[in-house]
Amino acid sequence: MILIGQYDSPFVRRVAIALHLYGIAYEHRPWSVFGDAAKIAPINPLIRVPTLVLDSGDVLIESAMILDYLDEQAGAARALIASDGAARREALKVCALATGLADKAVALVYERVLHEEESQAWVDRCTGQVERVLDALEADRAARPTPFWFGESIGHADIGVACALRFAREAHAPVFAGARWPALIAHSDRCEALDVFRSVVQPFSPPKKN
Repeated sequence: MILIGQYDSPFVRRVAIALHLYGIAYEHRPWSVFGDAAKIAPINPLIRVPTLVLDSGDVLIESAMILDYLDEQAGAARALIASDGAARREALKVCALATGLADKAVALVYERVLHEEESQAWVDRCTGQVERVLDALEADRAARPTPFWFGESIGHADIGVACALRFAREAHAPVFAGARWPALIAHSDRCEALDVFRSVVQPFSPPKKN
């Protein structure tokens, strides 16, 4: 299979880390939605990443859809998320908050580097959303004494939050200058120290204005 997208995307990176943890081999094509749009469009008309091309030729889009497929391939015993019930819903909520955080962090980058004039109202809205999500995740993580979010083993929630945090910390460093979210920072640092995170990483490089 082929994974399309650069590892500085928190969405691409969470998929790549899951692939590594599941031991699923893949070819990586580090295409940019800006510089390589013409290559991506015939495969994914949304021109978004991650895009996963299966050996069958089928194309999966959006990180949540891709992870659902990978979990199915891994089987319930190895899946990085509970298969059903409250445990699954709790993990999916953390994942949704993490991807929402990443989405707003990306939107703030685009506002800063792609527009001639920033909309302060939009910047304030996105920044407020980012900070409220961080507050919610901080409270949740601080209340859990386990090494990972839902126990002793890493899961999609851990990966999603860590990938979103790395992107946000690199793209919006001033936001994290203080010590407002210590549990989240400790969580991020713990994950980033793992070999799989260190092997799937790319420094953030913002798109350039035309």
